[in-house]
Amino acid sequence: MVSNGFLRLNWAREHMPVSAQIRKMFEKDQPFRGLNISMALHVEAKTGIFALLLKEGGANITMSSCNPLSSDDAVVESLKKDYNMKVYAKKGETEEEYYEYLHKTLDTPPDLIIDDGGDLTKLVLDERKDLIERLRGGNEETTTGVVRLKAMEKDGAMKFPMFDVNDAQMKHFFDNRYGTGQSTLDGIMNATNLLIAGSNVTVAGYGYCGKGVAMRMKGMGANVIVTEIDPVKAVEALMDGFRVKPMSQALKESDFVVTVTGMKDVIKYEDLLTAKPGVVLSNSGHFNNEICFTDLEKRSIKKEKVRDLVTAYKLENGNIINLIADGRLVNLASGQGHPVEIMDMSFAIQALTAQYLAKNYEQLEDRVYPVPSEIDTEVAKIKLKVMDVNIDTLSDDQIRYAGSWQEGT
Repeated sequence: MVSNGFLRLNWAREHMPVSAQIRKMFEKDQPFRGLNISMALHVEAKTGIFALLLKEGGANITMSSCNPLSSDDAVVESLKKDYNMKVYAKKGETEEEYYEYLHKTLDTPPDLIIDDGGDLTKLVLDERKDLIERLRGGNEETTTGVVRLKAMEKDGAMKFPMFDVNDAQMKHFFDNRYGTGQSTLDGIMNATNLLIAGSNVTVAGYGYCGKGVAMRMKGMGANVIVTEIDPVKAVEALMDGFRVKPMSQALKESDFVVTVTGMKDVIKYEDLLTAKPGVVLSNSGHFNNEICFTDLEKRSIKKEKVRDLVTAYKLENGNIINLIADGRLVNLASGQGHPVEIMDMSFAIQALTAQYLAKNYEQLEDRVYPVPSEIDTEVAKIKLKVMDVNIDTLSDDQIRYAGSWQEGT
């Protein structure tokens, strides 16, 4: 009998046409032949197809989760049973299990690493330094991880080249905005079954992820408030039609709050004392430290599970706060993650960047690199092709005009 995990993987594969085009190239050229690739990603159907894409390109893959609550157990089982892949992950890992699995992923010495959040990279630099000499470098998938990588580079701790896949245009324009927007909404509605229309929803952070969440919440009929620390982004949110307030004020009228910043302590315990009673808190940032989970656990006077994925906390002053999935990544801890077609583009960027790194690592320094622009362009071209969309091109005369300063009014 075909397993649910196999069906989920097959469904994802059938809806990832950009990856299908790259697969044809990889199967022919075998760019990763003889290379070990260690991956720490959210182990679900789309990442499974990405891992298989690299495997079909000749790589030996070992894989673990990058978040204790984001694995799809059915997919993990199928990858191991149906595809003979080394996968160390399960939904609901303890902290000890989480790091044990990361170490196991590295026990096959990697030539390349694919990271999401920076934990695998940090582990190599801190505890598995014996792997550095062999390692050609790696990719980082998400905003939080890129922030950590740049801090590593600034401190002189980076000992191999890493690519900032998160900030590739074909990644942050679509994955961060449309992917996070839709999947966050999916996770919240699956966890709560509450009405968004007419409610006050606060979105913490107005980067590409925050824009996507605010856009989708507005589309569902919510009254959206944005909190920001960046004056430019705050003005942008105002110009986009949203109210902008400090978090302490926004909480007083919020029915839902979504944090999506990559920064810790975005929602502080003290602010929750005056929050609207019954507010639903959720986080779409990588780590569960954006909301004061530890303080809620220590300082609340009562804790009660009110739905499968929602915990209610009674605070010292009697206020009631609802938290989804312990403040972990809401779109995966209580949802299905980003839409398949979105991750198709993101993992295409990952795959082609890994190929570039495998070929060119000897010319690279030990620092954080942007994704080469030609890879962004190639993925965009493939996406347009599979959608049967044609666009204009510049004529020779227009190209000459663009490069000239002679013509004027």
